[in-house]
This record gives sequence, C-alpha cells and structure tokens, in this order.
Amino acid sequence: MTIPFDSLETFRAVLTSLPGPDLAAREAAAARDAVLTKPPGSLGRAEEIALWAAGWQGTDRPRITAPQVVIFAGNHGIAARGVSAFPPEVTVQMVANFDAGGAAINQLARAAGAVMDVVALDLDRPTADFTEAPAMSEADCVAALRAGWDAVRDGTDLLVAGEMGIGNTTSAAAVAAALYGGTGADWVGRGTGVDEAGLARKAAAVDAGLALHAAALTDPLEALRCLGGRELAAMAGAIAAARMARVPVLLDGFICTAAAAVLDKAVPGALDHVLAGHRGAEPGHGKLLAALGKDPILDLGLRLGEGSGAAMAIGVVKAALECHSGMATFAEAGVSGG
Repeated sequence: MTIPFDSLETFRAVLTSLPGPDLAAREAAAARDAVLTKPPGSLGRAEEIALWAAGWQGTDRPRITAPQVVIFAGNHGIAARGVSAFPPEVTVQMVANFDAGGAAINQLARAAGAVMDVVALDLDRPTADFTEAPAMSEADCVAALRAGWDAVRDGTDLLVAGEMGIGNTTSAAAVAAALYGGTGADWVGRGTGVDEAGLARKAAAVDAGLALHAAALTDPLEALRCLGGRELAAMAGAIAAARMARVPVLLDGFICTAAAAVLDKAVPGALDHVLAGHRGAEPGHGKLLAALGKDPILDLGLRLGEGSGAAMAIGVVKAALECHSGMATFAEAGVSGG
C-alpha cells in the first residue's frame, strides 16, 4: 500500500480521510444474527464482535484467516535515567530472541495462526532523552510512522501491533499525561519491575518532559514526537494503515494503547476499527482504555508487552466470527422458533 504522507501535517490529513465501516454489511450481519440457532443475545459480547468485524471486512459472514502480529522495537534515551529494571541492550537481545522464535509472542502468534514480523527501528540510535530535548525530530518521527504503515501486509485481516523497547513504559506514561492531563505519578507503573526509587525516577522524568515540552503538547502528534519513541510512532502508523485498508485491529497493552490514543486525540473516531485485546496490569492502561471507551476482551493481569495480550485475544475473535458465520439459521437447521 502506498504511503500517502511525508510529514506530520500530511499524516494528520490522512487521518481525516480514513474510511468508515461498511454499514450495509454490518446490518446484514445483524439480520443474520437474529435468525441463528440460539436465543437472542446468548453469545453475549461475541455477537457484537462479529458485527464489528462484519462492518470492517465488508461481509455478513466475517472470518479471520490471515491475522498478523508485528512487533516494533526501539531504544530510548530516557532509559539512561534509570527508569527500567533492565539495561537498554536488552532491546537488541530480545529482537534476536523474537527472530529465533524464543519469546512468548512467538508461541502466542503460532497458537493463533498468525504470521509474525519484527521491525527493528534504528536500535543503534536511541531517541533523545525527552527531559532534555524532543525525543525525535520530525523526520525521525515520520520515518517511524512510515515504517509502521509499511509493515501491514497485503491480505492481513486482523492486526496486532506489539513493541519492545527498554524505557518505553515511561514514554507511554508521558504521552498519556500529555494527551489526558495529570502528572507523572498519575500514569507511571512498575513496568519491567522497578522498585519504589525507580518508580519515583519514572514519575520525575515524565514531569520534567511535560514541563520542557509544554508549549508543543496541545498537538497530539507533537506529543508523540517530543515524548514518545520510534516503536510508539510505528504502532500508530500501522494502526492507521490498517484503518485505511479496513483491517480490524486488536490493541495490546499500555504502550500500544498510548500510541493508538494519539490517533484518537488527533482525529476523533480514528480508532473505530479497533478493539482492546486486553487490560494489562500497568495501572495507566485501564485509565487509557476508559478514556478511549474501549472495554477489554481479556483481563488476565498481563504486563509483558510484545503484543502478547492482544495475540491471546485473537482466539476469542476467531471463535466469535466462526460462531456467527458458520452457525445454521433456524430455517437452515429446521429448528422451530426462528
């Protein structure tokens, strides 16, 4: 798919022109749901998931046959401030683990029948420490958005975007605070497992970043540029590309949701093609989902990242669609009551 932007302004213009769902297909799916061999509403939220997918796939019998998990990796200058329990070199090491098939997300993608891609984003060139300078230049931010856009495969029918980047829960907290208000203490969590001193360092870093970049933070895309990371920008680009292709998306955890929230703040409704795959243990994640009006499919206390929670939710979505699309109607089954 052609990348239709080369600046933050042209990316913003793309967000204003994203297509909506196929309402006729959704209505046809609702009509089909009404005559399936089950009591109305008996499959609960699975029925709404099927209608959501029908609208984005443009058919009254949606199915997931080609899901994609794509993991974006980036390094953060803010990591030098002791905001993570792990050193920055772990990002490179985990990318090698992804490539070798040894991480949790490899197993979850395989279990879900999803193809998995890994996109490493200038790991030898960390973003700037956002307490001292904008995390990214506009050119770097746009390059990351474009990398995300380009990573969505032709033929994908459900997308999960995940991430790896030591220090990125701090960046996500800073972006969330910029978008929705509050202080660092309101948004930071333990991430990879920092102690009380590490938590305080995270909150202080977020507050310093908010103060330094205050003049720019009324613009959500500038908040992403000044406080985010390459992997956050890439996830935002991938989620936008999926919308352009009418591909439904499952959000992962706090970091992915912060990246997605930038799109919604920039253009309300930009996440209509998105469901929350899960609610993670990071305290800011539930706050972000509430702000976006997204109820999670799963709530298992996960805090791994990597797209893991959303990958687990692929199975639930597949099951919901198989029930809707494969179940017989009352007339087809010769069952009374339809």
